[in-house]
Amino acid sequence: MEIRHLQLGSCPDSWGVWFADDPRQTPWNRFLDEMVAAGYSWLELGPYGYLPTDPSRLSDELAARGLTVAGGTVAGAGGPHKDFENVLAETRKVAELTAAVGGKNVVFVPVPGYRDDNTNAYLEPGELDADGWQALVKNSNTLGKVLLEEYGVHMRFHPHADYQVETQAQTERFLADTDPRYVSLCLDTGHLAYRKADVPAIIRTYPDRIGYVHIKQMDPVIAERAVKEDLAFGKAVAQGASVEPPAGEPDIPDVLAALSELDAELFVVVEQDMYPVEFDVPLPIAERTRTYLNSVGLHSRAAAENPRPATGEKI
Repeated sequence: MEIRHLQLGSCPDSWGVWFADDPRQTPWNRFLDEMVAAGYSWLELGPYGYLPTDPSRLSDELAARGLTVAGGTVAGAGGPHKDFENVLAETRKVAELTAAVGGKNVVFVPVPGYRDDNTNAYLEPGELDADGWQALVKNSNTLGKVLLEEYGVHMRFHPHADYQVETQAQTERFLADTDPRYVSLCLDTGHLAYRKADVPAIIRTYPDRIGYVHIKQMDPVIAERAVKEDLAFGKAVAQGASVEPPAGEPDIPDVLAALSELDAELFVVVEQDMYPVEFDVPLPIAERTRTYLNSVGLHSRAAAENPRPATGEKI
């Protein structure tokens, strides 16, 4: 059975890409070639600067491979609760490029968060105080309003391990406090499961706030070890916390059952965290992952086959 209103895509993260430039990351042209080889048609752009940022060149590179943009990615700017002028400037760059190449979604990934992935050190408290939370809400609303009104793209906020919106309770509070006109979720199934959230319950409780999905699973044993040993998320990833489906949690069919109940067209983007990784590792995993997701109803159809683009808007 094919779930027609869910459109499968992938992104640089599934090839071990976390940064704009890092010699341990798969070169961008190889990533694009391998995404096509793995059977994907829809692309999330990844960290700004990893792929070409000239819209004409990027459009040409994607068109030559039959790829279409699902969305852009803001990563590395930090959380919206602080340094907001810098966050806004970085987000504008991504929004401009995303809109120029036809994308309608901007995924906001609030990193770096409250831990240092390399040193394991705490950079700030794991819970925001009242002023910090108010700033998070206000600034998220402002970002979403700017993106929609000035660039015609939608803000998809990504709960993230080691950021102050990572648990189910924090995610639900964030949704309750932010403006639904301007802010919705990039529902990351893996990060939420890493913090023991009930992902299908979030979907069913906030059906109108699910604007985009990152589909992935986490190894519960490694997630539990990370808690016991007080490991930063990056350390857990390096130990193999993010696993290819169906080897981890949450249960993918359960998540898809909840998503199938929504009356919105959505991108469901594979995002398996595996930085750093040897260059030959990602492609076979991407192929197996697509084959598995196809078997449970998720497909990557070319834009020409899709009568309406997946934007998180109601059908």
